[in-house]
Amino acid sequence: MPRSLKKGPYVHPSVMKHLRRATPGGRTVIKTWSRSSTITPEMIGFVFGVHNGRAFIEVKVMEDMVGHKFGEFAPTRKFIRHGGKMQRDIEQKGTAPAAAPAPAKK
Repeated sequence: MPRSLKKGPYVHPSVMKHLRRATPGGRTVIKTWSRSSTITPEMIGFVFGVHNGRAFIEVKVMEDMVGHKFGEFAPTRKFIRHGGKMQRDIEQKGTAPAAAPAPAKK
């Protein structure tokens, strides 16, 4: 369920405090642990370091990110691959050397 329009988007106060100090497009990375904060139009052009539980993932805020949460752009799980026989078959076909092209007919 979305947040009430009367309240407005949730942005952690410390994120707004650091946002006022930084310059847009600058080299500074604003570190945040607040994955639940909503990206607002004032944040466009800034680089945020969003914590994923292990490290800070750098997220450069673009126009199309407005309205989304920081946590959406810093995944907490690392996908390696699906396993099983089917996956092995696909990998073997992909790594097999390509056959020599057929000679052209005259």
